[in-house]
Amino acid sequence: MNSVFFVMTAASLILMTVTSPDDAFPAMIDGASGAITLAVKLCAIYAIWLSVLDIMEKIGLSKALNKLFAPISKRLFKGEDEKTREYVSLNFSANLLGMGSAATPMGIKAMERMQDGTDKATDNMIFFMVINATSIQLLPATVIGLRSAAGSASASDIILPSLIATLVSTVSGAVLAKVLALPSRSKKPRLGKPLNGAKF
Repeated sequence: MNSVFFVMTAASLILMTVTSPDDAFPAMIDGASGAITLAVKLCAIYAIWLSVLDIMEKIGLSKALNKLFAPISKRLFKGEDEKTREYVSLNFSANLLGMGSAATPMGIKAMERMQDGTDKATDNMIFFMVINATSIQLLPATVIGLRSAAGSASASDIILPSLIATLVSTVSGAVLAKVLALPSRSKKPRLGKPLNGAKF
C-alpha cells in the first residue's frame, strides 16, 4: 500500500507541476499545514478518550463492563480466559462510542492473549479482527469531533446513518467469519489408534 500511495502522490505532483506550476507549491504547503492541524485536533480528541478509558479501568468500570458483556463474549470467544474477555469488553465499549484509536491498546492486549504459540492467527483472533474492522458505533465520537472541528453546522447528524451502516457491516462480517471458520475446525487432526500395531 505504501508503494501505491507513493506512486499516486508522485504522479499527482508531477501532473500538477506540469499543468499548473503556479498552484503546485502553494497546494503542497496548504496540504502540509492542514495535515498538521488535523493531527493536533485528533491528538486532543484521543487524549480525552484515552483518559476516560484509564478512569474506567481504575474505578472498576471495566470489570462491570466485562460482566455485562460476559454472556456474549463467552459464546463468541470460546476458550479464552477472563482477563482476555475483559480486554475484549473494553475494546467493544470504546468502539461502540466511536473511539477507534482509544480502543486499539485494549485490542492489541486481547490479541496477544489469544495467541496459541504458533505464527498463525487463531479463529478467535480472526473473528476479533473482523469485529474491530466493522465495529457497531452507537456514538461515533471521533467522526463527530472531526465534523465539529471542520465547522459542521450539525455534527451529530452522522449518528443514525453510522449506526445503520456499522450494524449491517458487523452482522455480515461476524456471520461470514464464523461460517468460514467451520472448515478449519473440521480439518483439525484427530488422534486414533495406529494401524496394525505400527508405532509413530
